[in-house]
Amino acid sequence: PEFRRKLHDLQDAWHRRDLSNFDYLTKLNELAGRTHNDLNQYPVFPWVIADYSSSALNLADPKTFRDLSRPMGAQVESQRQLVSQLYDEFVDDDIPQFHYGSHYSTMGFVLYYLVRIEPYTSYHMALQSGRFDHADRLFHSIGTTYHSCTHSSSDVKELIPELFYLPDML
Repeated sequence: PEFRRKLHDLQDAWHRRDLSNFDYLTKLNELAGRTHNDLNQYPVFPWVIADYSSSALNLADPKTFRDLSRPMGAQVESQRQLVSQLYDEFVDDDIPQFHYGSHYSTMGFVLYYLVRIEPYTSYHMALQSGRFDHADRLFHSIGTTYHSCTHSSSDVKELIPELFYLPDML
């Protein structure tokens, strides 16, 4: 009951425009128990834009935006079919069927995005046995990352809040 009341109050404040989208998502993450103090429960923000190749965004075109009714691994029809096929074909007496073998948020994904900022650079290196990961696996492009998240069944990560306000990440 307490959780539902808090969620309802939060949604009402957002609907009244008392909260920005950013503040709403931040508070929603807090309500869900996500925190900047735990890289495994780090706040999650959704991909919103889907067009990373145009020189100017056409905000009137629905294709400019990600389909928020689907997870990242199902944004593209070919990926939806692949994930469905893998699900249908997976047979293991000990492991139930699943759609994605990866999660939308992990410590590794958080460090992937924050690799340019200390202390996360050091955390990243510790995770990679004292060295940087291979250069082609380091965060270097929003567009490339979006493409990977929409065209790979093993990469379905969402975003972190810092991508919306901290230019040092780019």
